[in-house]
Amino acid sequence: MFNSAKLNVRFVAATLGALTIGAIALTSPAAAAPLPLFPFFAPPQQYAPPPSAQVAPDDEDATGPYELPARLKRQVVSYPTREAPGTIIIDTPNTYLYLILGNGQAMRYGIGVGREGFTWSGTQTIVKKAEWPDWTPPPEMIARQPYLPRHMTGGPGNPLGARAMYLGGTIYRIHGTNAPHTIGTRVSSGCLRLVNEDVIDLYNRVHVGTKVIVLPMDRRADNLSDKRS
Repeated sequence: MFNSAKLNVRFVAATLGALTIGAIALTSPAAAAPLPLFPFFAPPQQYAPPPSAQVAPDDEDATGPYELPARLKRQVVSYPTREAPGTIIIDTPNTYLYLILGNGQAMRYGIGVGREGFTWSGTQTIVKKAEWPDWTPPPEMIARQPYLPRHMTGGPGNPLGARAMYLGGTIYRIHGTNAPHTIGTRVSSGCLRLVNEDVIDLYNRVHVGTKVIVLPMDRRADNLSDKRS
C-alpha cells in the first residue's frame, strides 16, 4: 500500500512538471512554432532566390531612351551648292551630314564625328553597303584599345548599328549607332555615326558609287555653296 501511494505521488509530480514546462513553452515567443513530430529529421530550409544577374550596361547604352535636340533631327534645309544631287557632304565642325537633293535643298542629318586627333577630310565614294553589319575592329583600333572584341556579329548591340556604308579603301564608315546620345559630339575613331532611324533613311537614298566629301574641322560645309552670281 505504501509503495503504491509513493508511486502515485511520483506520477502526479511528474505530470505537474510536464504541464508546467508545456505552459512555459506555450507562452514563450521562441517556441511559437510547433515542435516536429520526428525531431531527428530537420525540415528543409527555405532560401530566398539570388537576385538575377545584372549585366552592367555598356557606356554607349547607359542613358536609355533619348531624343535628339531639334537641330540634330533629320530635316530638309536650304543648301545651294554646285555638287550634284545625291552627293554627301560631311560638315565635320558642325556635326552635320548633308545629302544634296537639288534645287537648292539638302536633307540634313545630325551626326557624331571623330574625336580630337581622329578627324580626317577628303573625298571618297561608297564602295559597299551592309544591313546590320558585323564589326571587326581594325588593328589600329585594337592596338589603342586591346580590350575590344576581335569580332562582333551584327545586331542591336553592335556599335555599327542598323546600317553601314563603307568609304573607299579606308577604315572609315558612315554607320548607325546604339548610342544616340553621342550624336552631335566628337567621340569616334574617325567614323561618322547617325541614329539608326536616320542611317536607315540615308542608306535607302544612296547607292554604291555615291560621292562623299568630308570637310576638315576648320572649314564649314556652307563654304561649298555656290555663291557666284
